[in-house]
Amino acid sequence: MSAKDAQEMAYAKNMDLVKIAPQAKPPVCKIMDYGKYKFELSKKEKENRKNQKVVNIKEVQLSPSIDTNDFNTKCNHAIKFLKKGDKVKVMVRFRGRELSHSQIGFTLLEKFAEQAKEAGTVEKPAKLEGRNMTMFLAPIKD
Repeated sequence: MSAKDAQEMAYAKNMDLVKIAPQAKPPVCKIMDYGKYKFELSKKEKENRKNQKVVNIKEVQLSPSIDTNDFNTKCNHAIKFLKKGDKVKVMVRFRGRELSHSQIGFTLLEKFAEQAKEAGTVEKPAKLEGRNMTMFLAPIKD
């Protein structure tokens, strides 16, 4: 039907004529209460925002020459973060000539992932980027 006839039909029912698919040939329209429609959309959007969970990324920094007690402390912190539901970014920072021994950092990160495996899994494996080697751990889903 013509747009004019549809508009008159909508006014007769005290409703609005809303274009659903304006690109279609001919355009598809619907007679509805537009204010009520917008209200319901905002209500659904609000409900979706309430249900979503924000995931934080916590960072744990190590050095290639870290001692065992310091390593265990950092690992325990990471496990605590993972149990809370946060992702953990484990980073080994190389200084000076330490960069030529990057395999030490790789084995350190593997050992870290092994110790934290009860609380999280490796999301992104160890990767050398400039002077830093990073690895991401994600919490285990229940």
